[in-house]
Amino acid sequence: SSIHTHIYLQINNNNNMKFILIASSCLAASAFGVSHNNALQRKNPAAVVPPSSPLRTEAATTTTKSPLFRKGELTRGGAVPGWAAYNEALDKKPLVTKAMTSLVGWALGDMLAQLFISGGPFDFKRFATLSAFGFLYHGPSGHFFYDWLDNFIPGTDAIKVASKVTFDQIFWCPIFMSVFFTYLGLVNGDSFSVIGNKIKSDLFTAVQGSWKVWPVVHAVSFKYISTKHRLLFLNAIQIAFNMFLSLIGTKK
Repeated sequence: SSIHTHIYLQINNNNNMKFILIASSCLAASAFGVSHNNALQRKNPAAVVPPSSPLRTEAATTTTKSPLFRKGELTRGGAVPGWAAYNEALDKKPLVTKAMTSLVGWALGDMLAQLFISGGPFDFKRFATLSAFGFLYHGPSGHFFYDWLDNFIPGTDAIKVASKVTFDQIFWCPIFMSVFFTYLGLVNGDSFSVIGNKIKSDLFTAVQGSWKVWPVVHAVSFKYISTKHRLLFLNAIQIAFNMFLSLIGTKK
C-alpha cells in the first residue's frame, strides 16, 4: 500500500495541519530569500556605501527586487554551501539534477517516517522503493509538468496562481497518485487487477487528503518560486511535513 498516502489519511482530521504547512512553506521560502513582506523591495545597498568607495557603482546597480530564484543568475553565490554548484547543475543537466533532488527528498522523508512514525526494524526495501520512485518518476515528471504548466499559465498574479493550483490538484494530482499506486503495486508483485481495484477504492480518498494540505504549499510555490527550483522547494516541504508527523505519529 501507499505509505505516503496512508500517512496523509491518518491526519486528515488534524486541525493543526494547515498551520504547520503554512509555517513550513514560509520558513522554506524565507530560507530561499523571501522576506516577510514578500520581498518586493529591499534596501538599496548603494545607500550604505560611501560615495568615494570603489564599490559605489556596483552597489548602485544592484537590483532592489528579491533575488529569489526567478533570476537564477543573481543567486549563484550566497551563504548556502554548494548552492552555486547546484544552480550550475540545474542549468547544465536539469532533468538529472531534479531527479536526484527528488531522490534525496523522498529518501529523507521515508527515513524520518520510519524512524519516528512506523517504528520497528528499518525497512530497507521500502526505503529503496520510495527513493527510487523519487528519482524515476517524481523528479522527471515534475520537471516536465511544471515547465509546461508555467508556460501554459504564465504569470504570478492571484488569478494565475489560483489557476495553477487548481489545475495541479484537479488534474495532475490524480494522475500522480495513480502512477504511485501502480508503481508500488508492481514492486510488490501485485497483478494489474489488484492494482486497478486499489486505485478505484483509494484514489479519491488519497486525492482528498492532498486537497487538505498541499494547495497552500503550491500557492507559495507558484507565487514565489521559479520553475527550476520548484521541486527543491516541494521536497523541502515534504521533509518538513514528515518531521511534523514524527511529533504526532503516536496520536490517534
